Amino acid sequence: MSVNAREAILAAAKTAAQLHGYSGINFRSIGETVGIKNASIYYHFPSKADLGAAVAARYWQDTARVLEDMREADPDPLRCLERYPSIFRSSLENGNRLCLSSFMAAEHEDLPDEIRREVKAFADVNVRWLADVLMAAGLGDAERCERRALSIYTAIAGAQLIARTRSDISLFDALIQDYRESGLIPAV
Repeated sequence: MSVNAREAILAAAKTAAQLHGYSGINFRSIGETVGIKNASIYYHFPSKADLGAAVAARYWQDTARVLEDMREADPDPLRCLERYPSIFRSSLENGNRLCLSSFMAAEHEDLPDEIRREVKAFADVNVRWLADVLMAAGLGDAERCERRALSIYTAIAGAQLIARTRSDISLFDALIQDYRESGLIPAV
């Protein structure tokens, strides 16, 4: 099985998880999407848990790169904070999907341990990046920035969730604007 098939499997599993959570990762439907026999998926991923963990790990690693790129493209911390919600908005723009880690976090009790670790890593990467950017903007000490970063992350993930349930991306935008006006997300 080729590397391209492995990547296609991961992409199909990511889409399934963003639309239906961990329970949406189904070897048969992924095989149909990719155009391979579902038994062929076991070549790269011996179990659903292995596939779910690989998808979740790739998701937070890709997000970490996006965040790093955002800082490199514009070193102004306030502009980076302004752009941060766009990461979550892009999932809504792409088929009204939910952040994979938010969806899986809601299934926390039903997830295998290896997936729980990867879902937590996604939240940790986001909160750490936000805290670092808040510190760079001079918006408090490390402890205060960490708490505010967790609040920002949680608020944006929640805005995405409610906008998805109503299939209304303008609601996401309105909530983000409210977070800016209230001061939760610093404005430029």
